[in-house]
Amino acid sequence: MPLEATMMIIDNSEYMRNGDYQPTRFHAQSDAVTNVFQTKIDSNPENTVGVMTMAGKGPEVLVTHTKDIGQILQGLHVATSKIGGEIDIPTAIAVAQLALKHRENKNLRQRIIVFVASPLDGQAADEKAMVRLAKKLKKNNVAIDVICFGDGIEEAAEDGKTVLRTFVESANSSDNSHLVTIPPSTRLLSEQIANSAILAADRGAGIPDEFMPRDGPAPSSSNGNEYEFGVDPNVDPELAMALRMSMREAQAREAAEAATTSQPNPTESTTQPPTGEEDEDEELRKALAMSEEKDVEMEDDEFDDDEDDDEDEEDEEAAIARAIEMSMQEQKDQDKDSSKQK
Repeated sequence: MPLEATMMIIDNSEYMRNGDYQPTRFHAQSDAVTNVFQTKIDSNPENTVGVMTMAGKGPEVLVTHTKDIGQILQGLHVATSKIGGEIDIPTAIAVAQLALKHRENKNLRQRIIVFVASPLDGQAADEKAMVRLAKKLKKNNVAIDVICFGDGIEEAAEDGKTVLRTFVESANSSDNSHLVTIPPSTRLLSEQIANSAILAADRGAGIPDEFMPRDGPAPSSSNGNEYEFGVDPNVDPELAMALRMSMREAQAREAAEAATTSQPNPTESTTQPPTGEEDEDEELRKALAMSEEKDVEMEDDEFDDDEDDDEDEEDEEAAIARAIEMSMQEQKDQDKDSSKQK
């Protein structure tokens, strides 16, 4: 989560009236400035951002160390009336460095972002002078990002380098400074800056490393979209992270279900079902077992019937014995009554 105070130096030279970036270079730059401001503030609520110009009558600070988007918009509105003249990059950077030095929160690291859409002139075109300036920034722990577009795009020398690239490389420390070149295209200037290395650390603030986009091409999908899940992780990292988490949870559930179904049930036989002749043998064994079970049941029934017959015979003999006993008792009683009457 970057903790920074940032000063954005905007190009307000006469070249900013050009319409190769819609609707004009200046308006495209203004849109990019508000996008950078919002990204910086969203990445850390303690961050502050300022805006200044570097053309017209000379470099001028419009807003210093603010967290209010309203002040940024007001500063950009004032800058529209100051379009003209030529840029003075070295002087503007010196003023920006002085403004950052007087930041209220000294824990904030210092960063300068320079928008260049005009040809280099004067000391800005002198590579040695720019290298000296870069070393001074590096000594004072000031990171710098340069965004080149329009006439600010330099033609590379034989070694493939330009003055601004050499300047940024000389100021770079632990990959804290970047140079981005954005030629005219159908894509917005703000969108291309948002996808660049300049805002990479701010876009990833608060998002685990495993959910951040990796270097290299993104996996292609069936509908031909170049981004995984159809979402650009650079533009909307939170949504991309949520989709990745959902996918991983689904994969975990599927793995758990597969592990459960692959385990044998202890109440079931683990042997494979019989086929061909084995089917017939199995059917014969079942029929034999059923037959044996029926035989056992029939034998049990017969044994039960014999017991019932024996019990019935015993009951009849007992009833007869009781009837005889009762008859003999009645006879004895009658004999006693007759003797008494005599």
